[in-house]
Amino acid sequence: MRILGLDPGLQATGWGVIEAEGNRLTHVAHGVVRTTTEAKLSVRLAFLSSSLAELIAAHAPEEAAVEEVFVNVNPASTLKLGMARGVVMLAPAMAGLPVAEYAATLVKQACVGTGRADKAQVAMMVSHLLPGCKATADAADALAVAICHAHHRQTQQRWTPSPRAERGDIR
Repeated sequence: MRILGLDPGLQATGWGVIEAEGNRLTHVAHGVVRTTTEAKLSVRLAFLSSSLAELIAAHAPEEAAVEEVFVNVNPASTLKLGMARGVVMLAPAMAGLPVAEYAATLVKQACVGTGRADKAQVAMMVSHLLPGCKATADAADALAVAICHAHHRQTQQRWTPSPRAERGDIR
C-alpha cells in the first residue's frame, strides 16, 4: 500500500510517501511545496493544487492522509490555513484517492508514543522508523501522518469519492 501523507500549510505544505506492507514501512519520497508570500492568495492556492497533482501523478499513492489543523489565535491566518487545507484535501480526492484525517496528537502518538511530542522528536522517530530518511520539519510531519495512517487505516473512516461524484453528477 502506497500512502501519501500531507501536512497542510499555505506557506509550506509538507508531503511524504511511504510503502506499507503489513508492519513494514519503507520511505519512498518526501519534500515541501512552498509558496511565496508576494503572490496573490488565489495564485498560491492554484500553485499548491497543481504541485500536489504532479506529486500524486509522479508517486501514484493509493491512499492519502492529512493532518487536521488546529485553530489559530489570528482569525485571518486561520482562514488562509483553512483554504490551504481545503486544497490539500481536494487534490488527492480529485485524483480518486481515499482521504483520511488525523489529529496532530494522534499522529504524534503513533510515531513517538506521546501526543505532546515536539517537532524534533517527531523528526527523530520518523528517521528511526524509516531508515535512511533525513526529512525535517514539514516533510517529517507529513511522513508522520503517513505512518499514522499505515497504523490506523483499517479503523479510520475515509471519504472516498462516489461514482456519481467522479462522473460529475452531484450538483
